[in-house]
Amino acid sequence: MIWPWQNRQRRFSWLKAAVFILMFAPAIWLLYQVAAERFGATPLAGLTYWSGVWATAVLLLALAVTPVSTIFRWNQFIIVRRMIGVTALVYTIAHIIIYFALRFWDFASIANEMATRLTLVVATVSTIGLIALGVTSLDAAIRRMGLKGWNRLHNTIYVLTGLAVLHYLLSPGIFTSQYLMSGMFFWLMVWRGLNRRGWGADPRALAALAAASCLFTAFFEAGWIWVYHGFEPIWTFSNNFNLVFGIAPAWKVFALGLLIALAVIGKGVLHRRSAG
Repeated sequence: MIWPWQNRQRRFSWLKAAVFILMFAPAIWLLYQVAAERFGATPLAGLTYWSGVWATAVLLLALAVTPVSTIFRWNQFIIVRRMIGVTALVYTIAHIIIYFALRFWDFASIANEMATRLTLVVATVSTIGLIALGVTSLDAAIRRMGLKGWNRLHNTIYVLTGLAVLHYLLSPGIFTSQYLMSGMFFWLMVWRGLNRRGWGADPRALAALAAASCLFTAFFEAGWIWVYHGFEPIWTFSNNFNLVFGIAPAWKVFALGLLIALAVIGKGVLHRRSAG
């Protein structure tokens, strides 16, 4: 048995230990919010919402492992991908349990909602898929299924993550984090297409991807809020240039993408200086 803080050789890994501890941060944050009564008179409602947000965020973090390890050539970073993916499943299951408690464990009503509400249908499909990936995440499953079959199954993580983001988008309220996650998911998916063409670590391609992700996020937010909530897209789009509502998700996506491109440029400069 390999413990979460050990590498394949069963030696202590500072990287795995640090990531393992970091995976508890959302749970600690949630417990603190409840203890501080930040979720108001009905803490289960706040716990349901935020546990779902954190589950989706950790799922996106699992997808970000491959770009980070490829762009910055941190090959050792790939060893934490499975841990982060399993953590996303744990938070997803916790989200479901809290939702059941919010509904007073009325399984008849819950089953009816899961069959009739699109957001819950999407969530159910995504959760079942994540459970299948979690069950087959062990090395024994790879040997039993064969590497090709295992990869085919685990490549569904992209669809399952997209469904998780869609589930969040279909919630009744309007939250900036919905569109921030949508923009990040767009960046992660398009990057994989660039990487297949050999441009995954090209700073020019990464800068162009940052700009494209910014535009996608801005137009997607305006379009989604118009179709789903009925607000005029011009009004929503103009809010990207109004700091009264804070920094818009599109600019956050752009800043993050541009920061990655600049980091690649900086790393190249340092490498050339050291070589010289």
